[in-house]
Amino acid sequence: MPVYSSLTHALAAALVDVLWFIEGSEDEQTDPDDAIKALEGVAHLLSKLSSAQRSELIGLLGTMAEAESDPARREFLEGFPEGFGLLDDAV
Repeated sequence: MPVYSSLTHALAAALVDVLWFIEGSEDEQTDPDDAIKALEGVAHLLSKLSSAQRSELIGLLGTMAEAESDPARREFLEGFPEGFGLLDDAV
């Protein structure tokens, strides 16, 4: 089990795991409408973060991407900030 430097890092990793699962789920596993609602819900929540919080999360995602050995998951992590609207107001 990984040891995280902060609660924020642990929660970011958990969020990524859940979203990675939803994103990769087949229609038979997860209802597409429910998957979209979940992804949009997270994007909405993330849009409410302060600029400092967004920057912190973007930094954590970058660290996670650098450490990721799975190319597909690394690509997901690298695209996360743009895909979930974190870059709109990021500093």
